[in-house]
Amino acid sequence: MASTVEVVLKENLEHLGSIGDVVRVRRGYARNLLLPRGLAVVASRGNVRQIEHEKAIQAQRIAKLRQEQEKIVAELAKITLMVAKEAGDDGKLFGSVTSNDVLEGLKAKGVEDVDKKKLVMPAQAIKEVGSYEVGVKLPYGLTATVKLEVKTRA
Repeated sequence: MASTVEVVLKENLEHLGSIGDVVRVRRGYARNLLLPRGLAVVASRGNVRQIEHEKAIQAQRIAKLRQEQEKIVAELAKITLMVAKEAGDDGKLFGSVTSNDVLEGLKAKGVEDVDKKKLVMPAQAIKEVGSYEVGVKLPYGLTATVKLEVKTRA
């Protein structure tokens, strides 16, 4: 039977646990992988206390950053983008509104740091004149909603 050792995790490991968890692993796994890479430390009262302290500081930092992101969500919710495209008499566009059109509109409103991959476009392609909502994914699981008005080009 292999001997085991208790370690305190310093990183989130999908197959083992979260930061601060005390887990029992095989001695060789701890000695050859976890300890040299700095993913864990041997469990002792001092190490557990130190990891808990670091975890609390990290939680405070995340709460502060999340609060800042919530302010950005509120600012983005106030934005209404106008996109003008050529359309037929029935209101159908010649083409569709793409994420690049939305990015250009956001840049025109002064929002520069949005990545194309972070946009959540409606499930159906925007091919008609009207009002739509586009999501913008932000860190910490937040999503902002931007109103999009599609008009015909005169």
